[in-house]
This record gives sequence, C-alpha cells and structure tokens, in this order.
Amino acid sequence: MNRRDVLTITGAAALSIGASRILGANDRVRMAIVGLGGRGSNHLSEYLELAGADVAGLCDVNQAALEKSQATIARKQRPKAKEYGDMRKVFEDKDIDAVSIATPNHWHALSAIWAMQAGKDAYCEKPASHNPFESQQMIAAARKYSRMCQIGSQSRSMPHKMEAMQLLKDGVLGKIYLAKGLCYKRRKSIGKRADEPTPPGVNWDLFLGPAPLRPFNQLRFAYNWHWFWDTGNGDMGNQGVHEMDVARWGLGLPNSHVGLKSVSGTGGKFQYDDDQETPNTETCTFDYGDRQLVFETRGLVTGGEGGLQVRGGNTIGNLFYGVDGWMAVDGNGYTIYKGEKHEVVKEVKRVAGQSETGAHMDNFLAAVKSRNYKTLHAEIEIGAAAADLCHFGNIAYRSGRSLAWDNSKKEFSNSPDANKMLTREYRRPYVVPAKV
Repeated sequence: MNRRDVLTITGAAALSIGASRILGANDRVRMAIVGLGGRGSNHLSEYLELAGADVAGLCDVNQAALEKSQATIARKQRPKAKEYGDMRKVFEDKDIDAVSIATPNHWHALSAIWAMQAGKDAYCEKPASHNPFESQQMIAAARKYSRMCQIGSQSRSMPHKMEAMQLLKDGVLGKIYLAKGLCYKRRKSIGKRADEPTPPGVNWDLFLGPAPLRPFNQLRFAYNWHWFWDTGNGDMGNQGVHEMDVARWGLGLPNSHVGLKSVSGTGGKFQYDDDQETPNTETCTFDYGDRQLVFETRGLVTGGEGGLQVRGGNTIGNLFYGVDGWMAVDGNGYTIYKGEKHEVVKEVKRVAGQSETGAHMDNFLAAVKSRNYKTLHAEIEIGAAAADLCHFGNIAYRSGRSLAWDNSKKEFSNSPDANKMLTREYRRPYVVPAKV
C-alpha cells in the first residue's frame, strides 16, 4: 500500500460519512463481520439469530475462514454474503451500515477507527485496545464522527450482573472498599514451534498489520496470538478484561481514571518452558486511596475462592467487600453475604438460556438506529477504561516496579520506560493516527 492508496482511502472515508444510510425503526442493519476466527464465528451465529441485522459481508485474511462462514450462512438458508480479504474494502462499501470486529487485539483500535472514519458504526470485541494510546484515539474517533462504538463486554447486558451492580450502587454492602477480579482460567502449555512458510490462502502481512513483521509461526496464529505481546495482552486482556470491567463497575470508578494513585504488578510464567511471552500467573493492585482493586490471573491448576466455584477447571468472577458484607458474582449468578456470620441474605441465579452476547448486540443495533451513544451498555469510554487498567497492570508487571499514575498528564510520573509502553511503534501503513 502506497501513499496514494492511503489518500484514496481517507478521501473515500470522508465522502462516505455524508452518504451513510439513515435507518428507520424497522430497517435491518446491514452488518459485515471482520475477523472470522473462534469469536468471529460466534459473532456470525449471533447476528444470524437477531431480527435487527442482516449479515451482508464477511472479511478475513484467511480464505478457509471465509469459506467456513459462508457454509454457516448457507445452512441457515440466508443469502450469501459479500467476501472481503482486506477490511479496508469493507469500509469503502456503502452497502454496509456497521461492522462487527473480532480480529486479534492488536487490530481492534485501527479497524474500529478506520470504520468510524468511513461512516460505519462499530461493535468491537474486548479489549477495546492493545494499548492506552489506542483507547483515547477510539474515543476521539467515535465523538468526531458521531459513531456508535460498543465494546464486547457483554457482562454489561447480563440481567443478573446489572441487578447486582445496581444493588452495590444502592449501598447493599455499605461503602465498598475492595473489589477483587478473578481470572483463574486453565491454560495448558503452548509448546514450541519453528517458523514455517505462510500457509496458502493466508495473508500474513494483513494479519500482522500494526505489529512488527515476523516470519509465519503457527503459535502466533489462530488463538495463541493472545500469548505474545505483539498481538495480545495475555489473559489479563483476554478473559480478564471482562472481570476488570465488572470490578470497575461495582466500585463505581470513573472512566477517566480520576483517583487512581498507583499500580503494581507481579507474577511470571511458571512451570512451562515454551514460547509464550505473557505471564500465566499475575497479580495486580490498583490503589485509589479510599478503595482498592486487586486482580489475579492464573492459568495453572487452582481452586475456587470466596464462594465462586471451580467449573471446568476455571474460577472466573468478582468479589466485592463492603463495610456491611460481601458479594460474589460470576456468569452464573450472585450471592450477598452480610454480617459477622456471613449470612446469605440474597442469592440470584442466571436465567437459563439467555445469550448475553445476543442481548449486547441487540443493544448495539438499537443504538445504531436511535443514534444515541449514551444508550450503549458498553460504550467505548466504558470499554476503553477497562482495557486501560489491564494495560496498566501489564505495564507494571513488565516494568517490575510500582508505578505512580499522574491522571492530569495521562502518564506514569516515576518511569519513562513504562510510559513508552502506553503506546507502540506501528508498522506502516498500519498506523493508529495521532489525529483521527
């Protein structure tokens, strides 16, 4: 891609904003799904069941993924979707109203920004960004181009979690002094693997995008890209960001990080001798002065905690501690304990059969039609704030020291090296712009 191509895309983006289709209450939103791996396949299945959406486009750098997704559409007896090997072609297409982004983490921000610049609304998987700089640019793009940008933190659309967070806000436990997020998700060793030729049908350059150019390696492709800093954020930014978002929600933290004083992170990659770069055990502490957020990530064999049960080798959820008692909440329900004897005063189970992703996407589709971003359950400012805390924790872990946060400057006051990790060196032309 040369300079002329960049200018052409930019010009097309500017023109398409004015040409965006105005949707009526009964119109179906024409969606394109960008990234058709495991999570992208789930996006496809969900949108095919939603009355408010038509799957009009499919985009992936892997031809096999496109063919598999077209087969899914055919089984549902729906019209064949347009195919794209390059997301930029999706954004140029005026027949597409909105995009659903399920790429690896390192593509989230740039793909969403490009989409919004081109007049598309964006549903973007978590974490919102690969680093804090990207978070701010996504927010700026959503505001500048008046786009809906929902992050896939579907806990925000789960009725029992919405109810639990409202109870905390209403003071069911008194003042909350501690939130603890737990991401104990069993992860086995990925092993080691030599570089190899890029498989036929895969555009490796587009897969890497903003990340450094490296030889193809199967361990850096498919799901395992999560465990390399170039493309992922470890389980802190994978499963963990869901629980981080709930922890922030229950503590009532502002999206702007006002009140955050310091961040520390310890841990390591224990037990395994493999190619994974990110830690499989990590504990991060976020000090807000009058309250604290503690987050633990474990990929090795572990047990339950605080009433949260081990299910399939995993314990994933949140604990909230107030002056009058505590609450345990996860994907299956919540329990409130009160007093010195830890008496169970309320226990609510999740309603069976609910699709939290479908409900979250429905909320997005409704906002696409209403044009009111404040109705989004996980609007970009919310999703970006949760992602940022994950990034801060990882930066503290990688720095090997406690970091003091200066919110007025949006940087750490005691570590220039840590501040370098608030952004990244982008590989041209896949650059998240300093001005959106």
